[in-house]
Formats: sequence, C-alpha cells, structure tokens
Amino acid sequence: MDNEILIRLFIFFFAFAALALLERLVPRRSQEANKGSRWRTNWSFIIVDSFFLRLLAVAIPLLAIGAAIDAKTNSIGVFNLFDWPIAIEFILSILILDFAIWVQHVVTHKIPFLWRVHQVHHSDPEFDVSTAIRFHPIEIILSMLFKVGLVYLLGPSVIAVLVFEILLNASSMFNHANIKISSKFEKILRLFIVTPDMHRIHHSSDRSEHDTNYGFALSIWDKLFGTYKVEPNLSHEEMEVGLTWQNDKPTKFWWSIWLPFRNK
Repeated sequence: MDNEILIRLFIFFFAFAALALLERLVPRRSQEANKGSRWRTNWSFIIVDSFFLRLLAVAIPLLAIGAAIDAKTNSIGVFNLFDWPIAIEFILSILILDFAIWVQHVVTHKIPFLWRVHQVHHSDPEFDVSTAIRFHPIEIILSMLFKVGLVYLLGPSVIAVLVFEILLNASSMFNHANIKISSKFEKILRLFIVTPDMHRIHHSSDRSEHDTNYGFALSIWDKLFGTYKVEPNLSHEEMEVGLTWQNDKPTKFWWSIWLPFRNK
C-alpha cells in the first residue's frame, strides 16, 4: 500500500511527542527512576524490534498489510466469501482484531514461556508513554505472526488493517501515558476505550491487579470477561508499578533483553 509506512511513522511520532508533552504539563504520578536511562532502553527496544520486523518482512512482505492485500487478491478469508457491506466489514474487522489482541495479551500472562518474554514490558519501573514501546523482539515477532494468520483467516480490507494497526499503536501510547485526566471525563472515556488509569492497574506489582485490565484499545472485553478492575487496591499515586522483584536493572537494555532467560 502506497505511503503506508510514512503514514504510520508520522502518526506514531506525532502521538508520542504530544503525549510526552502532556506528561510534562499534567503528570499523574511523580517518577523516581532515571528517565534518561529508561527512555534510552525503551527506545532501543523499538529500534531493535523494527529491525527484526524488517527481516520478517523479507519472508512476509508488508506483514499484516501485505497479508490483507494477498488475502483480498486471492479471495482468502471469511470476509471474502460473502459480499459484505463495506461499513459492516470494516467495523467487524476492527472489533475482531481488537478482541484477538486482547486474547493474545491474556495468553501471554498465562503461558509460562510467553510470560517470561512479556514480563520485559512489565519490568519497566515506571509507567509512561515510553513503556508502550518496550516489548521484547520475540514478543513482537510472535504477535506479528499471530496478526498475519488472523488477517488471512478473516480476509479484512487493507484499509481496515491499516486503521487497526494505527489504532493499536496510538491507543497503546495513550493508555500508558503518565497524564492526569479529570475523573469525570476519565469515567466517560473508559466506557469505550482503555484509559491510562485503567491500564496502570494492569502494571501493578500486585499479581492480582496485573492480571486485570488487559485491553489496549476498547475497554469492553475486560468488562465482558470479568477481568475489569475499576481502581487499584492502593491509590494510583501509591501503587507500585512493575514486578514483585522490581529494581532498577530493567532500565538497562542488555539486561532487559536477557530477562526472559534469567532466573526470576
């Protein structure tokens, strides 16, 4: 798809910069960990992740977008078996893809090996917009393969996949942002989407809390499947972010890369 990468990069950098600015103007929590070291490490993750995705793209051109083009061209997938109205297909595609990512997230908490990889994300000792880009390359590759398989199964339109990918990235940055939102407005927002206060609970060091609020974009799935938690046991200012063994070592990139293979 023409200019797909440029569109996504522009929206990514714009959203990241805007949320980073809001974090400085209206922070929700004070932060104690070394921000410079944390941000260097978290940005190193997305650089390495992007490199591995580019390698994967050699075998699967354009990845999820390419899968959508191929599925449409060869009439592969459920949506290509019937003459669906464009609007209905688009809405169903977004809903199904978002639900699938919710399921994937739950699974990464339940299967031991996947949790060892996913805990790299949770081991960030603070919670801000940079946490949204902190994922181990193994998790990024597995997630992309899952999405590609799902796209072939569904056969959604190319524009639906592009919009979903943008929505997933932007919503992830938003719900990880350390920004203060008025309680009234926040309650309205979380009727529909995952807010920072909602997702912060998922990053609690208390296992009973970080096994809740798995959603990235839409808040409905946690409410439907009983994994929704309204407030943390402690206040948002007092709750501990990270893991039970939390220390400052995860602010170092190479230490974090090897975290899934450490005895923790």
